[in-house]
Amino acid sequence: MAENKVEAVQTAEDENHIIAERRAKLAKWREEGHAYPNDFARKDLFGDLRKEYGEMDAEALEAKAVDVTVAGRMMLKCVMGKASFATVRDVSGTMQYFLSSAEMGDEAYQMFKGLDIGDIVGAEGMLFKTKRGELSIRVRKLRLLSKAIRPLAEKFKGLSDQELCYRQRYLDLIMNEESRARFLKRSQIVAEIRRYMIDNRFMEVETPMLHPIPGGANAKPFITHHNALDMDMYLRIAPELYLKRLVVGGFERVFELNRNFRNEGVDVRHNPEFTMMEFYATYWTYKDQMDFTEALLRHVAETVTGSAVVNYQGMEIDLSKPFARMTPREAILKNAPQYTVEQLDDETFLRNELKRLGAPQPDYVGHGALEMALFDEVAESKLIQPTFVIDYPVEISPLARASDIDPSITERFELYIAGRETANGFSELNDPEDQAARFKAQADAKAHGDDEAMYYDSDYIRALEFGLPPTGGCGIGIDRFVMLLTDAPSIRDVLLFPHMRPEA
Repeated sequence: MAENKVEAVQTAEDENHIIAERRAKLAKWREEGHAYPNDFARKDLFGDLRKEYGEMDAEALEAKAVDVTVAGRMMLKCVMGKASFATVRDVSGTMQYFLSSAEMGDEAYQMFKGLDIGDIVGAEGMLFKTKRGELSIRVRKLRLLSKAIRPLAEKFKGLSDQELCYRQRYLDLIMNEESRARFLKRSQIVAEIRRYMIDNRFMEVETPMLHPIPGGANAKPFITHHNALDMDMYLRIAPELYLKRLVVGGFERVFELNRNFRNEGVDVRHNPEFTMMEFYATYWTYKDQMDFTEALLRHVAETVTGSAVVNYQGMEIDLSKPFARMTPREAILKNAPQYTVEQLDDETFLRNELKRLGAPQPDYVGHGALEMALFDEVAESKLIQPTFVIDYPVEISPLARASDIDPSITERFELYIAGRETANGFSELNDPEDQAARFKAQADAKAHGDDEAMYYDSDYIRALEFGLPPTGGCGIGIDRFVMLLTDAPSIRDVLLFPHMRPEA
């Protein structure tokens, strides 16, 4: 421990010294009157140049005399007398620069020698290939465009401090290729999801982030206050009730890629702010929603990664095969065979067993909630391959339509992949009187201390009274799906700026 403290102090002192030296260089640059110019026009990207000229032989490239104007961050610098090399990176990749006093002139070459790793530089020059066949740029002109005052992590070793990666994502993206690739893939995943929805005649919409009444999920909201209206408002926990209002209004297929906010704990699966996609289609049941969700996730995996079989944390997850479907009870009996049907029917047993497992439940919850709590404890984490858990109890599904066959359960599913919930959907409850009764039950639960229970939303009931067609809806956790496709162990790895405690 003492050695670590000494090392940390030494590192800080070294960094302060480097920063002081770089600030002195910046001051001199300012004195010269051209600090932080904004008149450099980049014309070429390294990736495009490699694609067009990477396979051309040295003689043909020399004969073509390709002039380029490029810019990027200097990541490596090797000074060797009157000729030097540098590695520069832009958004598309890296390129090697060859710099010499003969090509640039002594003054410009001396300027280059005074530059630091991390500086943003613009260059003009000609493409050529080294004796080793590496596509490079013979630099004629070089300009410092932006000064890096703080030093980067040591050379190309990358940034290894995970907490620092989360807190200083900009530095993480500079230093870690894996991180950059993960967020590029996230962008591709979201774009492909949006494309698939639009191709299937869904209309993208935007609904409010500030709600007068939080609804659409069992979650504790964040509360704020609107001064002009003099009223408390809530950050959105889900867009569901607004999206279904739009279905009432006649938009028969809608979706929203949205940010949701829930005042809950932070762990490898949860962040207070996260991304979901919710979508609704008229004249679909929960079975239609399951079929569509399965097809969507399979398509995105195949399109973005090249395969519907992905490796996640040492597990092979097969999205190519039909997803399994089972009830919560079936999942318990399969993954925790020590229990019997008789035990699962016994409310007293369930309460005692949950207490033994460290997950006691409030007195006011019923048998259905108790059985689902046991599912959470003993079965959820074991659902590795894609599995739809179907037919949830009514008491924990206040917005889902009850089954015509068994009124104690709803036409609801949750999709589990790699032991975590990835999607939640159901046949929507469109009976306004039934919905009003469900809201009343939720309000009673809130009165008994359940701070995640839903509020009574009278305007939503009014909307249902105009008539909601038979509708199926689903929400997909985008962050968790990105975790799966990028082999990320924590949700923080797929959020550019995850929420964390303040720095000490």
